[in-house]
Amino acid sequence: MWDNIVQIILKNRIVILSIVFVLTIFFGYHAKDVKLSNELTQMLPSTDSAYIMHQEFLEIFGEDGNLMFLGISDKSITEISVFKEWIRYNDSIKSLHGVEKYIGIDNIITLSRNDSLQKLTLVPVMSNIPETQQDLDSLFKVIHSLPFYDNLLFNKENNTIISIIALEHEVINSAEREPLMKAIEKFSCEFEEKTGLDVYISGLPYIRTKISLTVREELRLFILLAMMVASLALFIFFRSFKAFVFPMIIVCIGVVWALGLISLLDFEITILTGIIPPLLIVIGVENCIFLLNKYHNEILSHGNKRRSLHQIVKRIGNATMLTNATTAVGFAAFIITGNKALVEFGIVASVNIIFTFLLTITLIPTFYSFLPVPKKKHVRHLEKKHIRDIIQRVLYVVLNHRPIVYAVFFIFLIVGIWGITKLTISGTVVDDIPTRDPVYQDLLFFEEQLNGIMPLEIMIDTKRPRGAMQLTNLEKIEELQSELKNFPELSRPLSMAEIIKFARQGFYRGNPEMYGIPNRHEMNFIMSYLPDTDLENQYLMKLADSARQITRISVQMKNIGTQDIERIKDSLRPSIDKIFNPENYDVSLTGTSLVFLKGTSYLINNLATSLMLAILVISIMIALLFSKLKMVFISLLPNLFPQILTAAMMGFFQVPIKPSTIIIFSIALGISVDNSILFLAKFRQELIINRYNIKHAVICALKESGISMVYTFVVLFFGFIMFSASSFGGTQALGYLIAFTLSIALISNLFLLPSVLLSIHKRVPQGKTFIKLNSKKPVINKKV
Repeated sequence: MWDNIVQIILKNRIVILSIVFVLTIFFGYHAKDVKLSNELTQMLPSTDSAYIMHQEFLEIFGEDGNLMFLGISDKSITEISVFKEWIRYNDSIKSLHGVEKYIGIDNIITLSRNDSLQKLTLVPVMSNIPETQQDLDSLFKVIHSLPFYDNLLFNKENNTIISIIALEHEVINSAEREPLMKAIEKFSCEFEEKTGLDVYISGLPYIRTKISLTVREELRLFILLAMMVASLALFIFFRSFKAFVFPMIIVCIGVVWALGLISLLDFEITILTGIIPPLLIVIGVENCIFLLNKYHNEILSHGNKRRSLHQIVKRIGNATMLTNATTAVGFAAFIITGNKALVEFGIVASVNIIFTFLLTITLIPTFYSFLPVPKKKHVRHLEKKHIRDIIQRVLYVVLNHRPIVYAVFFIFLIVGIWGITKLTISGTVVDDIPTRDPVYQDLLFFEEQLNGIMPLEIMIDTKRPRGAMQLTNLEKIEELQSELKNFPELSRPLSMAEIIKFARQGFYRGNPEMYGIPNRHEMNFIMSYLPDTDLENQYLMKLADSARQITRISVQMKNIGTQDIERIKDSLRPSIDKIFNPENYDVSLTGTSLVFLKGTSYLINNLATSLMLAILVISIMIALLFSKLKMVFISLLPNLFPQILTAAMMGFFQVPIKPSTIIIFSIALGISVDNSILFLAKFRQELIINRYNIKHAVICALKESGISMVYTFVVLFFGFIMFSASSFGGTQALGYLIAFTLSIALISNLFLLPSVLLSIHKRVPQGKTFIKLNSKKPVINKKV
């Protein structure tokens, strides 16, 4: 097959170049339309009960992840000059396109009892901007007498003031979100310059926007870094301008195709798809190194250019195809997760890895067919003494000290199992932002002041119209809210009970001590005095449906992990069932944060399944290549140790299992198994050449493929370690953990794999082999 393929390539060079050129123009045209993702990733499948429940909640109450928080904390806010600047700042924010609702201390209302109308009327607390310090002091005295707003819009203990804005749904899920956030930051900077105070900004829309902008910046950075790493490695290894330029042309074409495909499939750039272009550069250069090393080996052997180009496709085309296929499988395994971001990542990465292979296997022979035969200086890298010395030392160890090799790897196994026992599973909504990042620091500010800003909702179906307004149910809500106070991770709640407590305070002419649930006698009077308008509409959110049958307790929580969320849920459920009899009420926990964190657990389970699937598919592919089940075990053995030790490293250094770290295993397996396949493919060829002498075949295979292993390891190591420069913890982990995995994989493939083959050599009769060979007649041993 490969004989025919190489003939087609070399006979149709101009046609191939023309097709590649046209396709690059096509993909490049579409690549200019690629967009950044603006939507919150759907973690759960649409059929999941938690997802369905959250959708029902959204239909009744509207968006729960559209709030932004603006805060300051300083005693000077009580000074008239600073306060006026704060009011001007908030006026600027309110006027921005995309701001749907706003609540701050400048527009809050209180309830005033009007006996002539027998109604509670809505009265602005601040009818006019205070002009004197005395007016401001009086204003703050009134504000602090309203418990309803305490720990919602102010914290009088540390002079904190907070404004909350609700953003339009169409804006927060579109590209309009970015200019809105930039405008808010601009006004915040102006306020800071005028007053010297720090403005803290947070909320899911703001965090998502900052992540999107960082993704865009890092996409450019990592493409540039990948190009630099690949270029430098190619030049150092081959010391040839041609060996550097043509591979870089190939990987640049691959990047254009990848971006074009993302746009064509109507996908968007996310944290995951943003790393695909630099990944393709690294993987593409790895392919080029294998082919160029083989080409130079052939030139060094006989000097015939056409025959050499024919041989690189014929001899390692099959193995290179398999290595790229296994890498693609490692990425394609994410398709079964059901997670939109990972499915898109798996599709784009796996398809483009195959594209990169096709570009490499066709363009390397095509480009070099137009070039003169490499000179002696161009193949001198094959005779580098320090690399040859490394390979010779490896050979010495595997030939003479295999028991030591097995002992070392047995220790690795014990250490690996020990480390795995220390693994933990965790995940938070704001999981991958560094703790020193201003975005994370602002989030901590609101956690300190409000106990968090991540939405958590308790939805209560009373199963009867106006049940949410019945005193019995209001008392039950208040009892449950008392239980919530036992959890320091949760903020003060907002509910219909709080509205009624506020109304009671208004009924008693603003007396703060009367802020509480009314008794049965008071309830009738207060209900008759309630204003005709829905009070909750003044506070950015609906607290009950139109029939007043279904209500909510809205709570904000800290950026806590999955284990803490499970602990809170498990602790709350008995209290909920005790207060609200399940036979009479339907009470459910939901909210953007809860759905996201449940999605994390779902995703981890599915990623573990995808890893098993990747191992299975790779095993089948290896079995098809070597036609022996024993070879599957031999191929995977040196690549399971890196997986075990990487998991152990995560355990020892307390790197938790979460979506951004568990994907590492499938990716690393698909890439690290490449060296095993190429070594075994060369080993199979050498078995034929050396008349089935396993020992000689191992030695010859290691001498040739060992150099390629070292070369590709250097490229891959530095290609992945560069991701450690990312601002996202998950991308950082991807970088240093895969770099570590590849390091262990290199050691395993250089020492363990040859040792296992040589040990099997002693158990296989002379002239027999454990690999099915296609050649019927052994070839006389010769130098390759």
